[in-house]
Amino acid sequence: MNKKILGGRDKVKVAVVQASPVFMDKQKTIEKACDLIKDAGRNGAELIAFSEAFIPGYPAYYTVGYETNPHEWTDYMIALQDNSVVIPSKDTEILGQAAKEAGSYVVIGCNELDSRLGSCTVYNSLLFIGKDGNFMGRHRKLMPTYTERLYWGQGDASDIKVFDTDIGRIGGLICWENHMTLIRAAMIHRGEEFHIAVWPGNWKKGETKLLDADTSPGGALCNLQSLIRVHAFEAGAFVLSGCGFLTPEDFPKRWHYIRDSNHINYSWASGGSAIVNPAGRFLVEPNFEKDAILYAECYANQIKAVKAVFDSLGHYSRWDVARLSVRREAWVPEVPLNEPSPEEVELPPSELRRISEEFEISVDKLESLLDEIRKIKKN
Repeated sequence: MNKKILGGRDKVKVAVVQASPVFMDKQKTIEKACDLIKDAGRNGAELIAFSEAFIPGYPAYYTVGYETNPHEWTDYMIALQDNSVVIPSKDTEILGQAAKEAGSYVVIGCNELDSRLGSCTVYNSLLFIGKDGNFMGRHRKLMPTYTERLYWGQGDASDIKVFDTDIGRIGGLICWENHMTLIRAAMIHRGEEFHIAVWPGNWKKGETKLLDADTSPGGALCNLQSLIRVHAFEAGAFVLSGCGFLTPEDFPKRWHYIRDSNHINYSWASGGSAIVNPAGRFLVEPNFEKDAILYAECYANQIKAVKAVFDSLGHYSRWDVARLSVRREAWVPEVPLNEPSPEEVELPPSELRRISEEFEISVDKLESLLDEIRKIKKN
């Protein structure tokens, strides 16, 4: 791991793209994303973040349910699958090429179609793309919110990741995952320095609908604006907050009947993106302009200054009082009978040495403990 703050850089220029997709049109939305990536790259951004489910749009603006016309529902759900991104695929290659041309790391929200044979489940995912154009990894939303569960499956423990790069450690969570206290803590404990928080808009509780646009100054009635500032301070990290935007003009003709129906609510997809420093202060205030790119310079010394006062991974932690336990492996639906059980799997010498050094325990002692655990499991 690179121990240096921001990879040893004094500062890193970042960008948050606040733009509308071409709703439910994957190819045109990817084309637009690539143009925006290159534009931000030309302006010196080394890390570029987009909003939640940018490709090909946040499907849950459309509030389908049991009373929806079945043909209307089927057409929409098939189109969602057809316009979702498979990893890896030509779509990820195109995005990777744009990142490479920009010389930037890119984090972009998308609807992801499961690549497993026979599965047609769609996930709400963040794609992490390197400045060399290579796919770094993904994060699937762990808990779709409310009616989102009509559209998306659930992610798993394998996607709780922070990527160590030459500009710093980059992680991200999707919408109300950022309110899942233990998941947020897991990201902090992985040492993230840039936290990408993505949302479908900026909302408040409505009078006639569950969600309405938050038109208060700075969109301050929406709980996301408070949360990103709190997380920045608790993590000692920069937060790039990307909010969705959608207008009637962003719907292709095919989807006008959806746009004009009584079962869609996207008035609150009106932006609100921002960038916050580790002290919890806005480097860029919440923005409500369409097709805007927000820029900020992030200084390593700002992380150091905050952590000198409050370091949640060091002097302001009490591991003897409370600690976090997080799975790292995904649950898989099929395990061959002849596959060894976890207690039968032998750790390679390199892994034993790593654990030995991390927890300051001899390899011999560690092997003895593992033998005892195996005995207990068998009994």
